Amino acid sequence: MDLKFIQIGAGPANVLGEAVWIIIGLITIFAGIKNLLDKENPSRIGTAVFWCSFGIVCAFGTWLPAKVSGALVIVMCMPPIFKRVKVGKTNAPTKEYTRGQYQKIGMKIFIPALTVAVCSLLFALFTNISSMVGVTVGVIISMIILRIYSPDNKPKVFLEGSERFLSMMGPLCMLPQLLGALGGIFTAAGVGEVIAGIVENVVPKGNVNLGIIIFAIGMVLFTMIMGNAFAAITVITVGIGGPFVLAYGADPVIIGMLALTCGYCGTLCTPMAANFNIVPVAILNMKDRWGVIKNQVVVAAIMLVVQICYMIMFK
Repeated sequence: MDLKFIQIGAGPANVLGEAVWIIIGLITIFAGIKNLLDKENPSRIGTAVFWCSFGIVCAFGTWLPAKVSGALVIVMCMPPIFKRVKVGKTNAPTKEYTRGQYQKIGMKIFIPALTVAVCSLLFALFTNISSMVGVTVGVIISMIILRIYSPDNKPKVFLEGSERFLSMMGPLCMLPQLLGALGGIFTAAGVGEVIAGIVENVVPKGNVNLGIIIFAIGMVLFTMIMGNAFAAITVITVGIGGPFVLAYGADPVIIGMLALTCGYCGTLCTPMAANFNIVPVAILNMKDRWGVIKNQVVVAAIMLVVQICYMIMFK
């Protein structure tokens, strides 16, 4: 089982992509080793097993036998199941130090963040290399800029900062990879055909408007289950969009584009989309772990209705 579900291209692009995953894997392994040696961590062994297993699969999954990678994934999932992944000692900067650095740097602090976004966009638009590689290049450039800003920003600072961020997210950081892999499994297993058989008993043939409504709602629900609209759209289009909407002459450009956006409404409403809804809670130390989702549900419902109306009007 290879957790690297993101397509990274071929040839040189593939080499760069693998290099990115190796870097991610090594940082994750470092997190495991650091927690193993941390006497303040109440679950050193479980935390180390989780991060080291995750890191090994990320860094070397391409070259490991499938059974070995699969076994490591099972091992990786055991500590979170038994709640044995804990946060140990962190080396977070003090508020005084942070305030002093801001007074020195000012609004220039946003330049590194913008660098990451610009690099990602450039790679996506002008190369056949994954934007994920662009993000990594942007991070490296940002590290250089931050080093210029302050001599305190040594490689150790970035490494410990990465480990601290991973610990804040905890096991939730593996959700995108596992859910992406789940999408491929669902498609290969023929879940779309099963859904088509169920919907066939509900939607009369030729009733495109009803088909659109069920297609849109199906995208929301399946995205909530999988946490990934891109994974959901394949299964739901095969099961509903194709046979009950597109087969009767609906415009595939409009339907496909808006169906994916309907999926994003599901992204706003699910804890499975960890990067969107759970990670901000951890980073901001919010008391209500569902706070982000609660504030997005109404917007998601309104946008879903608007998108369904738009598809029906311009299909």
